[in-house]
Parts: sequence; structure tokens; C-alpha cells
Amino acid sequence: MELVEYVSRAGWGARAYRQPSGAIQYSRPRKGVKVHYLGGAYSDRPHSQCSAYVRQIQNQHMNGNGWSDIGYSFVVCTHGTVYEGRGLKRRNSANGNTSLNEQHYAVLGLHGTNSGEPGAKLLDGIRDAIDYCRKNGPCGSEIKGHKDGYATACPGPELYAWVRAGAPRSDKEEPVTEAEMKKLAELTAERVWVKDHLIDVPWGTTQNPHWAAGNIITDTGNVLREVRGRVKQVQAQQETIRELVQALASRDEAIDVDALIQRIEERISALDVRIVAE
Repeated sequence: MELVEYVSRAGWGARAYRQPSGAIQYSRPRKGVKVHYLGGAYSDRPHSQCSAYVRQIQNQHMNGNGWSDIGYSFVVCTHGTVYEGRGLKRRNSANGNTSLNEQHYAVLGLHGTNSGEPGAKLLDGIRDAIDYCRKNGPCGSEIKGHKDGYATACPGPELYAWVRAGAPRSDKEEPVTEAEMKKLAELTAERVWVKDHLIDVPWGTTQNPHWAAGNIITDTGNVLREVRGRVKQVQAQQETIRELVQALASRDEAIDVDALIQRIEERISALDVRIVAE
């Protein structure tokens, strides 16, 4: 499994960890994953500010706690993105003591004491991190809370209830934000127009459904020129019809030229002009 929404240490601007403690690796396979929360109030924020918040946690752990690095293996924001902490190989320092740190990975969800029910994206992001650890660890199947085996309220009642239920993926649908729609549109455009070249032949083809982005302007111009040509043809035909009607009227005075031309023009204006690729 590969994480879809993943930010490496370099991606969120992590400080270098301190040697030698920060480089200590696990001595044996992990039994599973322990889930954590922040333990205090948390104000949710735009996704663009989440990397800065992860840096804030690292600074607190390194400057305030005196640790060698951010304490968690991974951090998950409320938008479902997984941030690399100490990662898969370096031992975390978040589970309470060295023995507990050795036994389980530590995954923090950005969820506070005031956050209420966790959102679907947060839960699915934590589950993504758990599954990633299981596949790439090595890591067993246990999913526990920080409080399992250590005297703490972490990960709080809401996340702990979810952990006790087996950490299922959410079946709730959250509305797509305008920013997410814009990002989706940008990624789709890049994939279709730039990378895959899915649309790659000129307008008017009857054999291939694809159309190259580079042809949008030129082909639109071709269409407009063709439409203008057809309009000129119709206008020329109207003049020819008028001349024919006037010629008929010169032979038969009973013909009302203006009325007949009006009827013909009405019939012409009711026609659908269609352009078919040759």
C-alpha cells in the first residue's frame, strides 16, 4: 500500500533530529499501532497551515520536552493527510516509556479535547497510516490507544471509542470544499492535457474521439470560419431568391413580391443550419 495523501519530512520542513538518540531504530518488529490525540484544545485550520502546525509540534517536543525529534511515527491532519514523523524505522518516543515505544508505532491525529466527533477524513487518514505501518513495518495487527498500558486519557473518548471498534474506515460523506474542487480540476487538467495526452487529434475527426489541447484555439477558429462561410452562403441564396421572385413578378403582376419574399425568409429562418465534419 502507498499513502495517497503523504507528506515527507522534507515536505513539511522538519528540523534535523538530534544524534545519537534520534537515530535509534527499533530492535524488533512492532505489535501494531497506538493512536494518540493532542491532549489539549485544537483549532482546526486550512490545510495550507497544517505543515506549520506539525513543525510546531516538533519544536515543542525538541525545545520543550528535550526530545531528539518529534515524538510520533506519523501525524494525521483533519484533512486526511499523513505526515512523516520518525517514520517506520526510527523508534518513537510518544507511547510512555522505552518498552512501550518499542512495541507499537505512534500515530497522532490532530484532534483535541474540544474537537467533538472526529471527521471522516481524519479517521480515514489515521487508518491509512495504520495500514501503511502494517504493510511496510514490520508491524502486527494490534490497534490500541495510548492509554492502553499507560496512565493517560489519550487518545480521548471519541478516538478511543473508534479504536475499540476496530478503527473502521468511515462511511460518512463530507462535502467537497471549493479548494478541493479547484485542486481536483487542476490535477485532472494536468493529467489529461499534459501527461497522458488523451486528447490528441484535430476537431472534425470521425474516427478518433480524442482532441489535443493544442488544437483548441486553432480548431475553434476553423469552426467559426466555417460557420461564417455557411452564413454567407445563406445570405447569397436569399439575394438569388429575391431576384427570382422579382423576375416572376415582372411576368405576372398578380404576384405580391414583398409578401412572397417575407414567406420565403420566414421559412429559411426556421431552418436548422448544421455543420457536419466531412
